[in-house]
Amino acid sequence: MDKAKYLNAERSYSDKQLAFLEAMAGESKGNIGAAIKAAGYGAGVAARDVVPYLQDELIAIAEHILAYNAPKAAFGMVGVIDDPTALGAKNSVAAAKEILDRVGIVKKEKLEVSSEDGSGIFILPPKREDKED
Repeated sequence: MDKAKYLNAERSYSDKQLAFLEAMAGESKGNIGAAIKAAGYGAGVAARDVVPYLQDELIAIAEHILAYNAPKAAFGMVGVIDDPTALGAKNSVAAAKEILDRVGIVKKEKLEVSSEDGSGIFILPPKREDKED
């Protein structure tokens, strides 16, 4: 993953912090303990010692991971149309829906307004109050 996507240009990072972020976005696949070890932190370093200082960067990494996987989620939903009896199809659609919702691709809602007697309904803008000088 491109570091420029999640690093704050106005902030300086230690080599271990950069290694931790790279591990979180790559080989550790979000496992904080594994990323701490991969970054070369000592045995006494816990998540609470590293994560609070890199919270914004970790959120940015998560957003990019979701965005990168949005096409896969869309194809997963379409794949269920082709084979609705596939094992785990319901779970696949639910996971794909969550990913697509989080990246901003949501189901469009349409609002239909009607009256019981069949006559038209007009929705008018709010009245403007005239200001006197």
